[in-house]
Amino acid sequence: MKRLIISAVVATIGIAAAPAAQAGELWRATGLEQPESALFDAANNRIIVSNIVGNPGEADGNGYLSVLSLDGKTVTQHWTDGMDAPKGMAISGSKLYVADITKVRVVDLASGRLIASIVVPNAVFLNDMTSDSTGKVYVSDMLADTIYRIDGDRPELFVRDALLASPNGVFADGNRLIVASWGKGIKADFSTEEPGGLLSVDLASKVVSPLPGAQKFADLDGVIAIGDTIYATAYMTGTLYRYRAGGTPEAVAHFKPGSADIGTDGKSILYVPLMNEGEVAALKLD
Repeated sequence: MKRLIISAVVATIGIAAAPAAQAGELWRATGLEQPESALFDAANNRIIVSNIVGNPGEADGNGYLSVLSLDGKTVTQHWTDGMDAPKGMAISGSKLYVADITKVRVVDLASGRLIASIVVPNAVFLNDMTSDSTGKVYVSDMLADTIYRIDGDRPELFVRDALLASPNGVFADGNRLIVASWGKGIKADFSTEEPGGLLSVDLASKVVSPLPGAQKFADLDGVIAIGDTIYATAYMTGTLYRYRAGGTPEAVAHFKPGSADIGTDGKSILYVPLMNEGEVAALKLD
C-alpha cells in the first residue's frame, strides 16, 4: 500500500507456522507502476489493476487503471487516466468505483471512461472498496478509523469506530463486511505500535466485532473471502494469510514487502498486487 523501506520486524502473535507455501503461482504480470489493487471483472473476463505512480497520498494526476487478460497479459496499459493515486476498486452494475485519496472515481465499465468523481466529505485517506448484494459500495478511510457507504453517487458515513484500528481492506460477505486493519499507532515508516487483525462489521447494526483468534498479528492490507475462508495480505512482510473461523491465521504464501489489495475469481484463484515490484501475481489455491 505504501512505497516504503522496511526495517521494522512485524509482530506475529498467534500465527500458525507454515514451513511451505500452500498456494501455487500461475503467472506474474509485469510492467505495472505501483499496482495497489487487482479486481476480477467477471462479466468481461479480465482483471483491472490500479496504478498509483508516485506518492500514495499526493494528488498529482499520475494514477491510472490497466486491464490484464486472465493469463496475465497486458490488454491495455492506460485504460483509464486522469486519477491521482487510485487504490481499491469495486463494481456495482455497469460502473467501476475507485478509491482515490479523498474522492471516489466512477468509471464506465464498458468504455473505461472516467464519468464522475464523488467527493467524500471529511475523508483523509480512502483505501479499499467493496460492493454488497444490493449494489451499495463501501470504502475504507485508513487514517480516520472510518468506513463510508455510497449508494449511487451519494456518500455517507457508515461507521466510525476506534476498534477499526486503521481499516484497510474491506470485503462484503453476506450480511457483514470483513475488514483487515493495519493496526494502531502508525509510525512514520508505517509500522505500528500494535499490529492489526481481522474484524467483522454487521451491515444492519454496524457493530464492529473482532474475529476470534485473528487479532493483533500483522499490519494487514487487502482481504477477500472464498466460502468460509478469508485471505488477507500483510504489506510490511509480503505475507498472504489464510483464516477460518475457530482457527488462527496461517501463512500460505510469501512475497517481498508490498503485497496489497488482493482480488479473486471467487473460486480458486487469487490476484495479488506486488506494489514495490510493479507486478501482479496470480495464485492457484490448494
